[in-house]
Amino acid sequence: MRSDRAKKGLERTPNRSLLKATGITDAEMKRPFIAVVNSWSDIIPGHIHLDKLAEAVKAGIRNAGGVPFELHTIGVCDGIAMGHEGMKYSLPSREVIEDTIELMIKAHQFDGLVLIPACDKIVPAHIMAAGRLDIPAIVVTGGPMLPGYVNDEYTDLISVFEGVGAYQAGKLSEAELARLESFSCAGAGSCAGMFTANTMACVTEALGLSLPGCATAHAVDAKKTRLAKESGERIVGLVEENLTPRKIVTRKSFENAIMVDMAVGGSTNTALHLPALAHEFGLELPLETFDTLSRTTPHLISLRPGGPNFMLDFDRAGGVQAILEKLAPKLHGDELSVTGKTLKENLKAFVVLNPKLHEKLISTLENPVHVEGGIAVLKGSLAPDGAVVKQTAVDSKMLVHTGPARVFESEEEAMEGIMEGRIQSGDVIVIRYEGPKGGPGMREMLSPTSAIAGMGLIDSVALITDGRFSGGTRGPCIGHVSPEALEGGPIGLVKEGDLIEIDIPNRILNLKVPEAEIEMRKASFVPLKKEVGGYLSRYQRGVHSANTGGIVD
Repeated sequence: MRSDRAKKGLERTPNRSLLKATGITDAEMKRPFIAVVNSWSDIIPGHIHLDKLAEAVKAGIRNAGGVPFELHTIGVCDGIAMGHEGMKYSLPSREVIEDTIELMIKAHQFDGLVLIPACDKIVPAHIMAAGRLDIPAIVVTGGPMLPGYVNDEYTDLISVFEGVGAYQAGKLSEAELARLESFSCAGAGSCAGMFTANTMACVTEALGLSLPGCATAHAVDAKKTRLAKESGERIVGLVEENLTPRKIVTRKSFENAIMVDMAVGGSTNTALHLPALAHEFGLELPLETFDTLSRTTPHLISLRPGGPNFMLDFDRAGGVQAILEKLAPKLHGDELSVTGKTLKENLKAFVVLNPKLHEKLISTLENPVHVEGGIAVLKGSLAPDGAVVKQTAVDSKMLVHTGPARVFESEEEAMEGIMEGRIQSGDVIVIRYEGPKGGPGMREMLSPTSAIAGMGLIDSVALITDGRFSGGTRGPCIGHVSPEALEGGPIGLVKEGDLIEIDIPNRILNLKVPEAEIEMRKASFVPLKKEVGGYLSRYQRGVHSANTGGIVD
């Protein structure tokens, strides 16, 4: 066992003495030491229940003959950080979390680890650590939040964000907005639609790193507690079998995960996180892979924000395993999972509990919601290295659009312009200097997109940024424009009134300015630099472009 390096032999007598100070017995000293890596905190709704899940995990570990040790990592709530400088710290926290897990696991020589993350950056950070460390590991994602219920319909956080724009446009009263604020977020769990956190949970299950059913089992559901306990039991088996993440996750596993992502209409942030995950697993996952698989993988279930259904509906209809079953003819069925079985073998145990809902919500390959998957990668003179859009959340009349640029140098400037009513139907909002380096930190633009949606302009106004969008964003919102403005990308050369061409079906994003004019602008271009300090200054020096996954040296 790896932990023997820290606890076995005469020379480790002092080490054992310290372990005994924690209450470890001589009998436990001979058993596998399992790290339970928990991102619990009081500030993030998606995490406030993870202490209870950790207790279930530890019970499972003890049941199977292991010794659990609980450790903690940090986490940023993107919703609370949204719309101000706090969001600059969200993406940068990903590598910090990964590094802290590595430090704790390597320093104490654990035999295996159970990862308990929830929410947007925390889930990919934990998986990146698993790939880097490559010791037996299993992931228990925290589970979705129940939807709220206001004015006789289900609501979620996006309802509140869009409510701000609706109030500003006079479509919602102050009292109605206050009701949305108070009753849309129902308690523990990650926000109730197929936003980034839940997309990443689905991707984790599709990669084979969590038990079947884990992604959509809700935070307050006893099913989640049972899965946590079963995961604790299973990690001991993984240690005994020496079945490590890199033996489970391969290039084909990533292709399976991307196909599931496409089928569920997941967040564009997967195009940022999955390449970073692959990098830590010693693999390459070019941005173009998403577009290639999107063209051949249909969209099978219509979930918030692009559709009417919530994660609760998806879970009752069968969750990720139901999608895997539908996609089976396209998938790599022989890829392993933490069960020790292949994807194909796991599906033999899948049972549809609610056949009518299953049939109603989950489409077939022959009759999908959309013929193509959720994400499209656009290229052109405005984005030579690519840009990303959730095409299944775009109204059909905005799939092809040309309009004048309304240029803003930050999210705050754009939000001010929107709230003051300076945006007109047909405009293309350009928000730049919000990329990984330029932000720094590549903020999500949920406040501007939601304000536009709430004002009723989401089907006539496009938004383009070298930053990124929340998984809760809908409409013609194109992010991850690469190269970014700070690095001299064409988005930095756009002037007010320039025509921008968007053609999502043909994957085109062009700045409709003569080449000679672009070259003149390049010659005199001086990027806007923001004063930064602390961790962000280090992050800015080491981070790479969005099309690489925003990996950090």
